[in-house]
Amino acid sequence: MAFVTKLSFQSGDRDALEGLVTDIKELVERKGAECKGPHSAPPERLTVPQYRTLGPGDRFPAWTYTTYTRRLEIHGNDEVAGRVGHMDFPEHVHVEIEVDRKKPLGQGRD
Repeated sequence: MAFVTKLSFQSGDRDALEGLVTDIKELVERKGAECKGPHSAPPERLTVPQYRTLGPGDRFPAWTYTTYTRRLEIHGNDEVAGRVGHMDFPEHVHVEIEVDRKKPLGQGRD
């Protein structure tokens, strides 16, 4: 049974995000695992309203910022995927990890 570990990284700091993703990709490839990516999503521009009080009424100017997303996939090397999954990531980078189990071709469904 093969596993595919999908990693999604999101941050407002583009340079830090690029550095982190590059370091992880190099680590995975150095350990001999297959790594696909990084895949980039278009930057997402978000706007957050800011109110002067807790009640409705007067507002500050809206806070606008951009987030960047990168995705990597680690195929078949559970040890390397586990090592990456237990890394300490910077606080300013949001990380999501998804693990999919892939059956070899020709095997039936459960």
